[in-house]
This record gives sequence, structure tokens and C-alpha cells, in this order.
Amino acid sequence: MDNNNESSRHRRLNNIKKQKNQRRKRVLFLFLTIIFLSVISITGYFAFQTYVAATNSYEEIDGREAKSDLREDPVYISSDPFSVLILGIENYMNIYDRGRSDTIMLATFNPKQQTMKLVSVPRDTYVKIPDYKYDKINHAFSIGGKERVIATMEKLLEIPIDYYVTVNFQGFTNIIDTLGGVTVDVPFDFNDINMDWERFYFYEGPQKLNGEEALVYARMRKQDPRGDFGRNERQRQIVSGVIEKVSSPATFLKIDEIVQVISENIETNMRMREALAFIKKYPKFSSSSIEQIEIKGSDEYINGIYYFRPDEESIFSLKTTLMEHLELISNKAEINSNEGV
Repeated sequence: MDNNNESSRHRRLNNIKKQKNQRRKRVLFLFLTIIFLSVISITGYFAFQTYVAATNSYEEIDGREAKSDLREDPVYISSDPFSVLILGIENYMNIYDRGRSDTIMLATFNPKQQTMKLVSVPRDTYVKIPDYKYDKINHAFSIGGKERVIATMEKLLEIPIDYYVTVNFQGFTNIIDTLGGVTVDVPFDFNDINMDWERFYFYEGPQKLNGEEALVYARMRKQDPRGDFGRNERQRQIVSGVIEKVSSPATFLKIDEIVQVISENIETNMRMREALAFIKKYPKFSSSSIEQIEIKGSDEYINGIYYFRPDEESIFSLKTTLMEHLELISNKAEINSNEGV
């Protein structure tokens, strides 16, 4: 009798344990399901936000179909070498004045090498602006917008400009602030003011900058012993710092803020699916893979106006380097033979 009671009690205890285990499993399953659905919802929200930002920011190049006239076939950034023209626009808030491209940079990316070459073009560079005349390259934007700058760059370097990005000064500061600032290596001590006459101080060595500080740092020229070249170098530092921050995993937590800033301040012909494909395929790309290049030349005054005249050998060398990087030619001998035709 006692044995039967003991056996019955064991069965009851086992049943209770099983019921508890089943309840734990159900609770755990419910908990994991909630987490999974939350992640899906957040990811979907971020994807939607990115889509909205990309849609608001997307602007085609007038007069161009699917590719540059210097391309035989369209390019895809997930698999092909491509170029991007980066324009920092100084707006004058005047319907009769487009503003000027205060910053002009050209970046080329090679997917096989996973390297980028970043070229600064001095804004006073003396060039032939298509359908206009010889003038400073930063006047091209005020004459014909991004299309005229693209045409000028393609004529100067004889390489296709596949994509462009324009960002205004307010967008520049907002992007830097949203990313949490950027760190640069200040070449020497100096101070300068912003448009509101606020003064900012910079000290030699590594220094973290917020958006407004980064704008003042990037624009200062008169105190730099290298003039526009020093200014261009500091601008490339900022671009490299932004790339470093964007490639950081922490950026994902701010994606909704970032896409909002992009939507309001950036214009580009790069579609969302292309940008996402690039980020997915090259998640480890960073500023260490960027080679910074300067155009060499000399100062010149024409009718009392200052210009920077690029050296022909420097342009030829740069053209060759970028063509090779974009895999438009296989070696320097090929461009030499083309020049002789």
C-alpha cells in the first residue's frame, strides 16, 4: 500500500515538473518570438526610412540616360569600378544664384582591390568649362549646376563620372553631429570664425570635432601656409573621418537620424539598392583603404585675377592612375599609345 502511494506521489511530482517545464518552454518561446518580431519591425522601419531618404535625395543627371558618354556599358557599384564626384555647395540663398561648389572631390573605387582614391580639385583651378570659356572650376556650378561640373571634370580627366553627391553646408554640419563627430589630425595651431563670427580653436595633433568645428576646420585657407592645398588636405581628412564613422557598427543605432539628415541635405543619383549592395558587400572598407591625391600646378594671375594652373604632367599622371583604378586601361603603355593616335 505504501509503495503504491509512493509511486503515485512520484507520478504527480513528475507531472508537475513536466507542466512547469512546458510552461517555461512556452514562456521562452513567446519571449523569443516577441524579440524576433521586434527585430523584424525595427529592421523594416529602418529599411522604410532608408527608402524614403533615398527617394527624397535621388536626382538624376539632366541630359544623361543610364551612363556617362565615356562608358560603353552602365556600371554597378556592387561589382564594377566606379567614380563619384563630391560637391560641397555654398548656397547664397538667392534664386538668381545657384551658389558655388566650395569643395570639389573625385573618388574612385575598385572592388577587386577594395581601395579608394580620393582627389581634391582646388576651387581656383583654371579649366575649360564646356560650352563656356576658361575659368575657375568652382564657377562651373553657378553656370550650369552639377551637370556642368561633371562635364568639366570629364573633359579635364577624360574619365567617366558615374555618380555625384552634393551636400550643402548645413547638411555637412548635421551629418557630422549625427555621426557623433569626427577625429582629425590638426597640422598646426590656428583659430578661425564661422559665419556667425563665433571663434573656434584648433591645436596640433588629434582632435575630435563636432559639425560646426569641422566646417570651420575644412574651410579655413588664409592662415594655412599651403593655401588651398592645405585646405584640401583638411577636407580629405574630414571625408576619411566620415567614412570611418559610417563603417562603424555603432552607426546602425543612429540609422533613422542619419537617413533623415541625408533626405534633407544630400542630393545624389545613387539609388538605394546600389548603396545597400555596396555596404553589404564591403562591410570592412575603411579610411585606411583610401589613397589621397593632390593635383600639382602653379599660381598664376590673369587680368589681375588669381588662378591655379594645373601642371600638364600632373594631370596626365592623375588621368593614368584613375583610368587604371577604374580598369579603363590595363597599363600606362595603353594610355601612351592612345595619346599618340
